[in-house]
Amino acid sequence: MNQLRLRNCTGRIASVAALVMVCLSSKAQTVLTISGEVTKPLTLQAADLQAMPHTTVTARDHDEKEHQYSGVPVSELLKQAGAPLGGQLRGKNLRNYVVVKAADAYEVVFALPEFDPEFASQSILLVDRVDGQPLDNAVGPYRLVVPGEKKMARWVRQVKRIEVKVAN
Repeated sequence: MNQLRLRNCTGRIASVAALVMVCLSSKAQTVLTISGEVTKPLTLQAADLQAMPHTTVTARDHDEKEHQYSGVPVSELLKQAGAPLGGQLRGKNLRNYVVVKAADAYEVVFALPEFDPEFASQSILLVDRVDGQPLDNAVGPYRLVVPGEKKMARWVRQVKRIEVKVAN
C-alpha cells in the first residue's frame, strides 16, 4: 500500500516538474536579444515590446488569406541597439547583414539596408499580434513579417535573437 502511494506521489511530482519546465521555457522564449555589431546590445521582454509603437500591415500568409499583422518595425529595434542606419549606412557599413534566429534553430539572413526606411519601401516587422490577437505558441510570441515577398521563407516564427554581423 505504501509503495502504491509513493508511486502515485512520484508521478504527481514528475508531472508538476514537467509543468514548471514548460512554464519556464515559455517565459524564456518571450525574451528577445539584439546583439552583434551594435553599440547597445538589447535584451527585451514582452512588456518592452508591447510598450513600443506598433505598425500594422496587411499581408497574405501561407493560408493565402490576408491578415492584419501588428508589430514593431525592426528598423526601430536596430536603431535602439545602435546599428548603423540612416546616414551611417554607407561605405563599409553596407557590408553589415542581419541574422534572425528562431527557437527551433531556423535562421535567415537579410542585408542591413533591407530594414532601413531610406533604402526599403516596405517595413519589415517583428509582430506580436495577428488579426488583433496574440500570436499562438506555434508561431509566437514574435514573428518576423516581410510584406511584399512572394515566398514567406524569411517570415521567421518564434524569433528569439537578432544579430548584426559584418561580411568579410
